[in-house]
Amino acid sequence: MKKLLLLVPTYNESASIEALIKRVAGVRSALKNLIGGDIQMLIIDDNSPDGTAAIVAGLGEEWIEILPRSEKGGLGPAYIAGFTFGLSKNFDFMVEMDADLSHQPEELAAMIKPVADGSADLTIGTRWMPGGKIVNWPLTRQFISRAGTSYARVVLGIKLRDITSGFRVFRSEVLRSINFDRIESKGYGFQIEMALETLENGFRVEEVPITFVERVDGVSKMNKAIVIEALWKVTIWGLQRLVKRR
Repeated sequence: MKKLLLLVPTYNESASIEALIKRVAGVRSALKNLIGGDIQMLIIDDNSPDGTAAIVAGLGEEWIEILPRSEKGGLGPAYIAGFTFGLSKNFDFMVEMDADLSHQPEELAAMIKPVADGSADLTIGTRWMPGGKIVNWPLTRQFISRAGTSYARVVLGIKLRDITSGFRVFRSEVLRSINFDRIESKGYGFQIEMALETLENGFRVEEVPITFVERVDGVSKMNKAIVIEALWKVTIWGLQRLVKRR
């Protein structure tokens, strides 16, 4: 029986986490049929002072587990903690998904199918392709996302259209091939780094169109430092790839 783990990092997501869980519960049966197995969720909570973890615990859902962390340590370390947990429990597939309802649970089936049927090793939910949509996202954020992706495409020499997207499905073999101790990024550069590692390890990546919805509740974790970190890391990785080719 195949097993899939939904990884959801949280920090002060009390306003949206229950709604997310209810929507995932609504599609869980169909997803179980899709993979021919079980669907579970791991909430990776960075000691949210707003009681996010308590809300999840209070729902009493047996298919949801909470992985508490002592402090807010960034997106990358949170996901690595989740990947490590999932690999230790022998999950076959793992999903990255935001807690703020930016990623639609109803699109999980389309994201999972290529990985479950073996035609892809990683799927990336893509906003910037035919069929992809943006809802209520400020133009400044759209510009940063598209400019960052364009810069990464040129500097890294890869063709992915939405390399910073955080809606993803991995086969566990991909994650086992990556040395997490070498992953440097803490913010959204983590998504670029993981995609780059996946491609360099020879795995197949497929982009799937998604609808990205700006959060209604809570506060975005994006800030200037995260953007600068990502741009700096991409520049370094690009130079390293250039040296390797020579």
